[in-house]
Amino acid sequence: MANLFEAAGMDADAPRPLADRLRPASLADIAGQDHLVGLDGIVTRMLESGSLGSLIFWGPPGTGKTTLARLLAKETDLHFEQISAIFSGVADLKAVFAAARQRRQTGEGTLLFVDEIHRFNRAQLDSFLPVMEDGTITLVGATTENPSFELNAALLSRAHVLTFRSLDQQALDKLLGRAEVETGKPLPLDDDARASLIRMADGDGRAVLTLAEDVWRASRSGENFSAEALQEVVQRRAPIYDKGQDGHYNLISALHKAVRGSDADAALYYLARMFDAGEDPLYIARRVVRMAVEDIGLADPQALGITIAARDAFQFLGSPEGELAIAQAVIYLAVAPKSNGAYVAFKAASRTAKQHGSLMPPKHILNAPTNLMKDEGYGKGYAYDHDTPEGFSGQDYFPDELGRQTFYDPPDRGFEREIRKRLDWFAKRRQ
Repeated sequence: MANLFEAAGMDADAPRPLADRLRPASLADIAGQDHLVGLDGIVTRMLESGSLGSLIFWGPPGTGKTTLARLLAKETDLHFEQISAIFSGVADLKAVFAAARQRRQTGEGTLLFVDEIHRFNRAQLDSFLPVMEDGTITLVGATTENPSFELNAALLSRAHVLTFRSLDQQALDKLLGRAEVETGKPLPLDDDARASLIRMADGDGRAVLTLAEDVWRASRSGENFSAEALQEVVQRRAPIYDKGQDGHYNLISALHKAVRGSDADAALYYLARMFDAGEDPLYIARRVVRMAVEDIGLADPQALGITIAARDAFQFLGSPEGELAIAQAVIYLAVAPKSNGAYVAFKAASRTAKQHGSLMPPKHILNAPTNLMKDEGYGKGYAYDHDTPEGFSGQDYFPDELGRQTFYDPPDRGFEREIRKRLDWFAKRRQ
């Protein structure tokens, strides 16, 4: 092992980073995740039941995802294996699965922790399914991205998603207190500087401990930093607002309402504030996509494509260059014709589906692959629309017991004017 350190130019006895030294040794030591590991937390209940299924940990960096995975392996007597989706390929996965199968033959289970699991492609994610189903591994995947968007449905159906929260001010201050005990010296900061350092960490426990180390390294004997001096020392500005608290929701709400109100300038102002505060651009991009389908809808069918393209452009260009693509999409949405017709229609259809979800579709639109089903009237009387002169048969497709319903009522704006004409034409032919 010594040769390994020497080859890398490292001292085998080099001090460990503070964040590593303070890594929690028990579930009770994990800060800021009481909803998971507190007395009534879901993880606590799982462990009490003696059953731990595959899990997906979703949350910001530095909130304890890796630590909790390690502790779960310890609590359940499973062998802990860790890989990163960034550095692992198909060959690595096959080797990990093979080793897990060998352990299983000796009676030892494996908890496989996959960091950045959303980086795997669909085929790689599918390779986990058989070893999850037969119990070869207990998968714990960690991601900073929304699993609903980034992971496939087959994997999600076999795993329980647990959401990690950004650490609040109290949790971060508690970590700093533990760091002071560990090092045996107080942080050389006045009250305002300490509060500023906590804001700089932005809910990231690892970041707050790294910043604390930077402060101790930079301080001289008897020196105490103010908030202004702290910024010079660590070369980092405190965020304008706390992304986990009210400022985060206030600004995204203001951006959404400015777009809905067709005020491109105000929308750009709030967008710029969010970028300046260090908000995750992909979070903003997702919300902009939501605006396209909720507030513009079919009044301008191009709006959704433009917002998706803006998201893709940001992922391709990165920050700050890719921010312009999101800004361009925001301008487009703000000046586009507005309609929530599709949004309202889908909500109305959802309510009706919940109330009448057991009704059978009319038999004439059901396929009849067997003679018995043909005898029962399946498919009888169905008119193939393409065989009609106008490509429209006018048949009723609602369940017989429900009768015809109207959910979508497009306003006379933008492209929905054309949709309204088509719907009126269909209604006349249907009558």
